[in-house]
Amino acid sequence: MRKTTWLYTGMVILSCVFILYTTYKNFIYDPDASGFLWHKTDLKHVSMWIKVMDVHIAAACVAMIAGLLNFSGWIRKNYKWVHRRMGYIYVAAVVVVDLTSGYMAPYSTGGRINSIAYNFINMIWLVMTVLAIVKIRKKQVEAHRKWMIRSYAFVFTNMFVHLITAILNKGFGMAYIPSYTFAVYSSIVFLLLLAELVIRRKILK
Repeated sequence: MRKTTWLYTGMVILSCVFILYTTYKNFIYDPDASGFLWHKTDLKHVSMWIKVMDVHIAAACVAMIAGLLNFSGWIRKNYKWVHRRMGYIYVAAVVVVDLTSGYMAPYSTGGRINSIAYNFINMIWLVMTVLAIVKIRKKQVEAHRKWMIRSYAFVFTNMFVHLITAILNKGFGMAYIPSYTFAVYSSIVFLLLLAELVIRRKILK
């Protein structure tokens, strides 16, 4: 129980900090994404791309909040209808994130190699989310919980990609593009392993 409380509290703090930072950075400090777009060379229809990115960011924040609320044991126990509604919102947000990411993927920083990685993320994230839905419809609660943990882990993809990129680029002096590429692929592996660790250790119930 203590491990679950500790992890959930950490998730709440981390999510709140990330959402506040992302909102400030992308909608107030740099709404034109000039700092990020500087690394892209073949981007077309910049204004449309930025609008799609804004929707992508907003949907990702919604997914982060909805998923976070659904891991609250207190809400699950006392307000099942809230849990159910948040589940619908989470799924809708994931679909929007996937669709917008699919639009942006061909113009990924680093080129085709990272486009492939993002399309892979879109595919497995949606599959895991659908499996979570299928399991709960079959009343397989424990299996549903496990697939939701796997799905929710990928809400943090952007955070880990930029964190690892910053460490390699600014901390170790690696060029930005190789840093970003390594961050994208290592984040996939890390999030998959992290989800399995949480499931196997039964940290999040």
